[in-house]
Amino acid sequence: MGKIERFEDLIAWQKARELTKEIYQISRLEPLNKDMGLKTQMQRAAVSIMANLAEGFERGKRTEFHQFICIAKSSCAELRSHLYVALDAGYINLDQFDFMAGKTEELSRILGGLRSAVARQR
Repeated sequence: MGKIERFEDLIAWQKARELTKEIYQISRLEPLNKDMGLKTQMQRAAVSIMANLAEGFERGKRTEFHQFICIAKSSCAELRSHLYVALDAGYINLDQFDFMAGKTEELSRILGGLRSAVARQR
């Protein structure tokens, strides 16, 4: 693959976009859609992953990009924690949880790799 010139070219951002779409879809389902607090927190955490990757990339400095990747990775963990709450509250079933938690774990690994790569370039 060639040089990454736009944040949209980042695999991590693409995966975060997919995850965000899935979070919005699952949060429309009952009974999760009735818990506005948790639903909103889940959506915000997912959007935060995408937004921090985009913002950090566009700042143009590796040091800042590294910092924003760290924030995105933290938001990914926050989202996974919210999924446990949704499971424990009976808002999602175990299959939904496993699928979504697996997506967050995959993205977290990708973000960790990106963070390491950017750190080596600083």
